[in-house]
Amino acid sequence: MKRRNLIQAGSAALGLSIAGVPLHSLAQGKKGVVNVLVQPEPPGLMMGIVQNGPTQLIAGNIYEGLLRYNEKLEPQPQLATSWTVSADSKTYVFKLKPNVKWHDGKPFSADDVVFSCDVFLRKTHARFRASLAQVESIKALDPLTVEFKLKQPFGPFMGIFENGTMPMVPKHIYEGTDFATNPANATPIGTGPLKFKEWVKGSYINLVANENYHQPGIVSVESVYFHVIPDAAARAAAFESGKVDIAPGGTVEYFDVGRLAKLPGAAVTTKGWEFFAPHSWLWMNNRTAPMNNVKFRQAVWTAIDREAMAKVAWYGYAKPATGPFNSHIAYASDDVAKYPRDLAKAKKLLSESGYKGETLRLLPLPYGESWQRQAEIVRQNLTQAGIKVEMVATDVAGWNQRNSEWDFDLAFTYVYQYGDPALGVARNYTSDNIAKGSPFNNVAGYVNPKVDELFAAGARESDPARRRAIYLEVQKLLVDEVPVAWLHEINFPTLYRSKIQNVVSSGIGLNDSLGRVKLA
Repeated sequence: MKRRNLIQAGSAALGLSIAGVPLHSLAQGKKGVVNVLVQPEPPGLMMGIVQNGPTQLIAGNIYEGLLRYNEKLEPQPQLATSWTVSADSKTYVFKLKPNVKWHDGKPFSADDVVFSCDVFLRKTHARFRASLAQVESIKALDPLTVEFKLKQPFGPFMGIFENGTMPMVPKHIYEGTDFATNPANATPIGTGPLKFKEWVKGSYINLVANENYHQPGIVSVESVYFHVIPDAAARAAAFESGKVDIAPGGTVEYFDVGRLAKLPGAAVTTKGWEFFAPHSWLWMNNRTAPMNNVKFRQAVWTAIDREAMAKVAWYGYAKPATGPFNSHIAYASDDVAKYPRDLAKAKKLLSESGYKGETLRLLPLPYGESWQRQAEIVRQNLTQAGIKVEMVATDVAGWNQRNSEWDFDLAFTYVYQYGDPALGVARNYTSDNIAKGSPFNNVAGYVNPKVDELFAAGARESDPARRRAIYLEVQKLLVDEVPVAWLHEINFPTLYRSKIQNVVSSGIGLNDSLGRVKLA
């Protein structure tokens, strides 16, 4: 079936509703309603427990952190109005905003902050718990003042206060309960601009305006529907027909983005991913031959045509990576060795590595057609260099399991880098992050004591100039050793109706901006 017919078929399949929501309640029929795609349906909305992308997209507008971050990743007031840092960079004191209420009307206070950080998230949030290891104590100095005292300086500390890393949860609802089974997980209560109203599984999630939001005049929408539409063609059709207003990055296939962006009244932006800085690469299992040979790994990276891949697989919505740091995060530098595609050089390195012609298992990322195309390009590139490759197809669960159990030779991934190398980069290369069970730690099994030492020093250092020097050294070292084959900085495009203004208002994009959009 041709692509156009697929779109028409998807439109026909929608019938008189999208995801169970009647057409009269969609944006074209009711003022103040915004309709957003979500793919896949989130497993839950309690953001202190579940942190995957779809959960953060929705629940990030229900829950808040002490701070927001602009596109330059500079901290901005949110539930905290101001903060001070001691001269030794070990004590941080936050003044909280007065008269903030939870969605159930109870007051928000410093006790909620201490409970959220020192009790709830310590148990439920692995990424936050890693940062919490740097914290000696968290105290409520008074109802509107919180003190964080660190064991030693921690350079990225001011970067962990957004709602995905440190969501504030209500103490009066969760204290003394089993956090994982608390009934409130199904009806989340936060302090954000949108409140939970309804979830019809397999169809939609509905949030409504928080009429008592602590920033008057911010919320102009009445209701936001997040539509679950499993079929990619049907999602594109929903946006094309005008029945959906916003298609977040990744919900529409890249080959559809350019066409949909040209529709009357449509617009596209790649803003709102600065904090996450998505970075893609090819894991190489450093534990086994031939991937344990640096010249083989250099040969792989040299053989891959990242420029062509960005154009063919990503339709221009990707920038070839120059190393382990996405250019949006702190201390990123391209002052490193360069590996442009050079088949002759790749073949020479391959010969010097002692590669014996083994067939290697290549594990694609099963997230859609762009990822499949990328895998096919890499297989072709490596074959041209003389490396035998067998593609191993799998679903998302299988991909997770194979990566987590190190059952691969080469495997695609992409990760978020969270604004700072100590938060989102070190975990992929330090030896203390080699552990089965996660697809997002040091899955390659790369070990270099000097790299461990540099990342530890960068995290402890508070002086920006010294941190920059440390991280430049680690970038140069990693690029020389090529533990993984870095591919792209992914620029996820968000499609939206141009009548909706202020679609992205922070460095985490839609995840905390949907309650702040303005309807023309």
